[in-house]
Amino acid sequence: MSGRRLVTAALAALCLALEPVTAFADPGRDAQALAKQIDQLIAARWAAHKIQPAAPADDAEFIRRVCLDLTGRIPTILEARDFLDDDRPNKRHIWVEKMLASERYADHFANVWRVLWLPPVPDQTSNAGAFETWLRQRLAKNAGYDAIVRELLIAAPGDRGEVGPSIFYLANEQKPENLAASTSRLFLGLKLECAQCHNHPTAHWTRKQFWEFAAFFADLGTEGKANRQQLTIPGTKQVVQARFVTGVAPQLQPGGSPRATLAEWIAAADNPYFARAAVNQLWAYFFGAGLVEPADDMGEHNPPSHPELLDELARQFTAHRFDLKFLIRALVASRAYQLTSVLPLTPNRSPLRGEARSLFARMAVRGLSPEQLFDSLAVAIDWQEPPPRAQRSFVGQEDRSPRAQFLEKFANQDKRTESQTTILQALFLMNGKLMADATSLEGSGTLAIIADAESLSTARRLETLYLVALARKPRAEEAARLIKYIDAGGPRKDKKKAFADVFWALLNSAEFRLNH
Repeated sequence: MSGRRLVTAALAALCLALEPVTAFADPGRDAQALAKQIDQLIAARWAAHKIQPAAPADDAEFIRRVCLDLTGRIPTILEARDFLDDDRPNKRHIWVEKMLASERYADHFANVWRVLWLPPVPDQTSNAGAFETWLRQRLAKNAGYDAIVRELLIAAPGDRGEVGPSIFYLANEQKPENLAASTSRLFLGLKLECAQCHNHPTAHWTRKQFWEFAAFFADLGTEGKANRQQLTIPGTKQVVQARFVTGVAPQLQPGGSPRATLAEWIAAADNPYFARAAVNQLWAYFFGAGLVEPADDMGEHNPPSHPELLDELARQFTAHRFDLKFLIRALVASRAYQLTSVLPLTPNRSPLRGEARSLFARMAVRGLSPEQLFDSLAVAIDWQEPPPRAQRSFVGQEDRSPRAQFLEKFANQDKRTESQTTILQALFLMNGKLMADATSLEGSGTLAIIADAESLSTARRLETLYLVALARKPRAEEAARLIKYIDAGGPRKDKKKAFADVFWALLNSAEFRLNH
């Protein structure tokens, strides 16, 4: 990092520190009350199972976790130091508000929702950038979740001015059956596609119900003609009319779009599925598992682990007009979110394993998404993406930047709590050009500044490396071992190269690749 950029970063950190707390005086009050309800309902289950939950996460663990969850990257060294040095009793709340007000929040959650909502169709990757841009604009304005979903479902390929949301239809090949499956799974939490060819094997959904729901999308491709709201079930002569999954027939307006009617019903405050599906998805994102798991397969056949909690979250989310930031504030303010990931102990002092995750007695260890991993590496090594890509979080097939190549290598992580690194990915991290440059004295500004700061003690420089990579200071046993290694110069008897070895080890550690 150049001297000018160091000064700029320091001034930016100072500006953040001087930001008035009164700007965040009121918006979190209801969220704090909901967080207390979350804690009471979760604690009741701990007591019923005689479980001692994990200890609270310390400040370093919390700031790294919440920064990854809200902004998609680890904290910078200035952010880490400022947070650890902040002695205000409500600093966690204050820093969460800063992140929710930042551009990084909208950038990151545009990526989160895009990955969740768009099926991975290779020939549509360039269009997906427009979809993410549309989401980013809505999130930056804190549009209600219901309004975003409603806009998404009303749009269709060919709708002028709605290029972004219309990608949802293109990615689902404009097929009524694909759109019915995606819409019900994402926005109702129902896997209706299991009833596409036969009645659902475990739930009560029938094949006829699936195709009645699909009939809402039968009007696609009929521009200039009367809208259709009926389909013939494949392989049969049975014609079905559009119906909601509740079995109620819609009141379609003459000449109106069935999809518009469906969108209004799905995003309505009294929809029995919509809010529950949304809060369950966000809970799964922040905790590694949903209150209903899998998060998109809700129903009587798959009851929630905490039914009262799911009901209360859905009720409050609806009452607050589907405000995503309100719900996020409540979740990250809860005791459950702020627990350490270290396994708690059972009454006989043995580690609790199986139930800890389903009862949220500790924070789940989650693999970073490809975007989180790259952007965290970029923060640690001070890598700057050249414009115009620097202002975008999405990359398409035509992009061969370091970020694009990295995301291509790491694009196979579906379940974050079961994240595994393939051999090719491990080799890319250990020996790839990006990592080689990042951990070389010639290619890394971060490392060069630390290694060259000979006026500082080895201990202080090692602490800086840890804050850069892991947002924490080294433990006593780590410091003792690594200071000895660095002072001896490592195998090459070169102190500066020994710093490079330590930095390489930190960036390749499981602690760096995981959110915990």
